[in-house]
Amino acid sequence: QLSCLVKMVVLHGIPKDLDNYPKDLLLFLSPSDYAATGSCRQYFANIGKANLDVLQRESSQRKQLLMEALACLKVPGTQVNEENAEILGRLVCDLSGEYIRSSGRNLLKQLSQCESFLPDQEEAIRSVISSGNTTFGPPVAWSAFTLNELSGLIPVFDHSIFQKIPK
Repeated sequence: QLSCLVKMVVLHGIPKDLDNYPKDLLLFLSPSDYAATGSCRQYFANIGKANLDVLQRESSQRKQLLMEALACLKVPGTQVNEENAEILGRLVCDLSGEYIRSSGRNLLKQLSQCESFLPDQEEAIRSVISSGNTTFGPPVAWSAFTLNELSGLIPVFDHSIFQKIPK
């Protein structure tokens, strides 16, 4: 339905007020289509707020969106800084374990919004959290507020992490 709706919306060219349309609609436009109305950074900031689950996980379309986003943001290697993590929004849910390991501290907030993780991602999240090298500090220093901030990641925690969290 969204794909058909996009065709109707862009039938006479890309509307100038595209940012006012539902974010999920943008999933069916390419960054080059959007370029006429704004920057690729703005496009991916909007995509990061969309419901990515409209597209099947591991689909070529989602993979392509992530690759284009990383290229647009000029992400060096697997290092995603905090500003780019904010722009990527829900797209961080598709980053591999390698990205999570090297940028984990910058990604945890966005990762906690993800619906599910692949085994490689789960392992990387546990590794980052166990290291304590995060903005939240090591699990032994966490409070109820911290757990609330990371609530979406709790299903990934293992016994060794839970053991360190103060009662």
